[in-house]
Amino acid sequence: MSHPSRPLIVGVTGASGLIYAVRTLKHLLNAGEVVDLVASKACQMVWQAEMGLAMPLAPERQERFWRQQAGVTTAGQLRCHAWADVGASIASGSFRVLGMLVIPCSMSTVARLAAGMSSDLLERAADVQLKEGRKLVLVPRETPLSLIHLRNLTTLAEAGARIVPAIPAWYHQPQTIEDLVDFVVARALDQLDIDCVPLQRWQGHRPHDSGPSESR
Repeated sequence: MSHPSRPLIVGVTGASGLIYAVRTLKHLLNAGEVVDLVASKACQMVWQAEMGLAMPLAPERQERFWRQQAGVTTAGQLRCHAWADVGASIASGSFRVLGMLVIPCSMSTVARLAAGMSSDLLERAADVQLKEGRKLVLVPRETPLSLIHLRNLTTLAEAGARIVPAIPAWYHQPQTIEDLVDFVVARALDQLDIDCVPLQRWQGHRPHDSGPSESR
């Protein structure tokens, strides 16, 4: 069930795996959702390293950039915010939203959130979700995980965040990288009660035709 009247905040950190953010935007916007997006400062470096692209700094240009990458020109509503704009709407608990999805989420972001630190708009928006008792979904993309990582993730889970590691399944018989990515995106959005990703969901085992049970 989607709630188009209230926006969803999407945070994109400097973790590897920007395809997760791009596919998330693609599905949300195609479904007509309202998205407030904030990309961290480190995200710009990752775009250059992974895709050879320069992500613009100005919010208006960022909107066009993200729509181009997602392949969605007009559907939905997208508002981009500068990473340093801590006075933006999403920095306040009085701004009503569905919650926030951080995808992908770096371990440095996890550490600062677990410590209650807000050094930029992305972290402030995430901290607001926790203090307001709203939904905060984190999609960490790191391996292996150190004991420090695990303890920080546990702290956030205890504070109410939902942790959805970027680990795809294979029971839906994926044929492409996008199929694997979309599984993670769908499971992350499930935590926010948003169902907009076409996904072959698990239906249980099918009964097998067999003869009489063998006596034991």
